[in-house]
Order: sequence, then C-alpha cells, then structure tokens
Amino acid sequence: MLSRIAAAVVPVAGRLTVTSETAAGPGAGSILVANHTSLADPAVVIAALRRYRVEPVVMATAGLWRLPLLGAALRREGHIPVRRGTARAAECLDAAAAALAAGRCVLLYGEGRLPERTDVGEAAPGPFRSGPARLAAMTGAPLVPVGQAGSRRLCSGGVAKQLAGAVTAPLRRPGLHVHIGVPMRVPGPLPEATLRIRAAVNSAWESAIRAQSR
Repeated sequence: MLSRIAAAVVPVAGRLTVTSETAAGPGAGSILVANHTSLADPAVVIAALRRYRVEPVVMATAGLWRLPLLGAALRREGHIPVRRGTARAAECLDAAAAALAAGRCVLLYGEGRLPERTDVGEAAPGPFRSGPARLAAMTGAPLVPVGQAGSRRLCSGGVAKQLAGAVTAPLRRPGLHVHIGVPMRVPGPLPEATLRIRAAVNSAWESAIRAQSR
C-alpha cells in the first residue's frame, strides 16, 4: 500500500526522474542504502523503486510505529523499526536478514539521521553508521547504493516550513531524481566497509545531482 501511495503522490508533488546503472534495477534480496536529507526521502525513493517493480522493506526509526494510521500500515507490511540506543537495537538487523533471505529488498539510510540544516540545498552524505556494513557481513547480500536529490525542496526545516513545503509542492513541482548504483560486495573490517559504502552512496548522490540539473 505504501509503495502504491508513494508512486501516486510523489509525481504530483514533483517531477520525478530515475536512472539506474543496471537495466533491471536492484535484484531480489538486495540491501539498498540511500542518502538521507528529508522526511520525504522514503516516499521519493520508494516511488522510484516501484518503476523497477521493487517494493522494499524499509528500516526506519521506531517512533513512526507509534503514529496510529502509519504505524498500523508499517506493521502490516513488514517494515522494520529501528530502536537505536535500546537493548533491542540489534533486533532490526535480524529482521532485515530474514527479509533478505525471503527475497525482499531492504532499504535503509546509512547516516541514521536527518541533517540539522534548515535550508533547501543539497549536501554530501554525512558520516555513516555501521548498520549497512554489519547487515552485509551477516547476510552476504549485495549492497546497492542509492542517491537521491531534490527531496529537501518538498519538505525541510522546521515544522511550519515543512508543512508549507508539502502544501505548495504540487504548484512548484520541484525536480526530484533518484540514481541507483552498481551492486557491490563489502567484505572486510566494518570501519573500512562503512567508508566504502558511504563513498558509493556519495557517488550515486553526485550522479543524482548531475541528472537533476539537466
């Protein structure tokens, strides 16, 4: 349901374009790691992935599961809450590994948080957490870097600015672009693997920026 909603709403809010370095897009059982700039990111990336018939399991902050309607949809569709800083934090990786083993793609954000900036500009991905590298090491699944640009023009900044951005987006129709990179394997120590993943996502983000500006 969330995938269908994103595919219907995002093209109304902005001009979405998608490029991929593989013709078929991400393969089944792939770990999708994207840059995180805005609350609109998941909708934009999910809408882009639907063009390749990929409906991912999303790893997101557990607070979203407390929202009445959204939380029920997230539980029903098997998305994965991340309870960072608690004794249950590791459970999300086990749930993600199970989803990958079942052939689902798993979407997560290496930075693990939104930037504190309030402007609408683009910036390179910040430092990554070890989660993507740990999940890849646990499962041996291919990791696909995903770069997106433009979603900060849908919503960013404080609450009032985000609401204004969402309301006016269909009139402004900002350009949105998602670039899907080449699948990669990331064996080796976690710190080095994490740096490699961040570099790959940064490269995908740069490709998204270039495509958005055309």
